[in-house]
Amino acid sequence: MLTRYPWLTFLLPFVVFMAVGSLEPKRPASGEAAAGWIGYESYPIVYAVKIGLTLAAMLVVLPGYRRFPFRLSPLALLVGAAGIVLWVGFCQLHWEEKIFAPLGAKWLVDLGVRSGYDPFKELRHCAAGWQWAFLGLRVFGLVAVVPVIEEFFLRGFLMRWPIAERWWEVPVGTLTGMALLLGTLYPVLSHPAEMFAAVAWFTLVTLLAWKTKNIWDCVAAHAVTNLLLGVYVVSSGEWRLL
Repeated sequence: MLTRYPWLTFLLPFVVFMAVGSLEPKRPASGEAAAGWIGYESYPIVYAVKIGLTLAAMLVVLPGYRRFPFRLSPLALLVGAAGIVLWVGFCQLHWEEKIFAPLGAKWLVDLGVRSGYDPFKELRHCAAGWQWAFLGLRVFGLVAVVPVIEEFFLRGFLMRWPIAERWWEVPVGTLTGMALLLGTLYPVLSHPAEMFAAVAWFTLVTLLAWKTKNIWDCVAAHAVTNLLLGVYVVSSGEWRLL
């Protein structure tokens, strides 16, 4: 099936992740009722379902993942470590709000606001084990699920698709003007509340892909950045970044 439909490897887990993720409730603003029909208190359930279904989709396309020889470059770890500095640094500048709010386009920023779910606060009435269990699941999603599905979608499909009709034969990391354009538009559209951080970070990993021609280096860099982001959020209390 994956040979006949090569796009399944790159799109199926990502589409499942995004489809279920669209149901995740956002933190209601102070004094406002929660938007949508799923309450904010149900966030852990929705997130668990999202990760479970995405893992199932990843298992379906596992043979497609195995077609990419698994090897890692030390450069990937360095890029991942540098990436957290870029991400947190740009996010602390709040350029998105400063630029778009005066233009009457704050709604664009609001589209990308994260759930900001703090298990130690929201699950404070539960046993401590539940708080740590959900945090563990959240970190697992950040480090083991998101890097794989997002990098395979972006580097494996979106940035190769416009290059050739048989795009799945194009080496990962091949760059053209259209590939670069799509590689820039994706972080802007998928992270509107953090677009400057996203563009800087995704561009850095694009350079890594161009250098090593290895999709697993991109996954590793992504995983390292996300792991460090999780550590930063827990230690600083900046749950808005998750």
